[in-house]
Amino acid sequence: MKTIVIALAAATALSAGAASAQPHYGARHDGGRWMSINERQARLDHRIDRGIENGQLNRREAIRLRREFQRIAYLENRYRANGLSGWERADLDRRFDALSAQIRYERRDGDRYGYNNYPRY
Repeated sequence: MKTIVIALAAATALSAGAASAQPHYGARHDGGRWMSINERQARLDHRIDRGIENGQLNRREAIRLRREFQRIAYLENRYRANGLSGWERADLDRRFDALSAQIRYERRDGDRYGYNNYPRY
């Protein structure tokens, strides 16, 4: 009995170590789950849309964020032409992180002008 418990403990430790060593390419942790690249793109696109709708992003910010979003989408298409390598997935993930941080900053920077540059009171 003692041998079985030790063997199970060892197997559990080995499998946990192997699972944590595997990279989570193309995914990003959000609210307790991992998102695919496509889910992440959709979420970032939605955050930009929401910022425009509620006036947190002005026209210049929205255009700049959309342009960066399109650059990343174009780059992803180029990477996918030959299949995504681990490095390419990590590169996309890093770029999505940077864009997400920029969206967060621009939406919270206090510019209270709508997309059409009309003040919102």
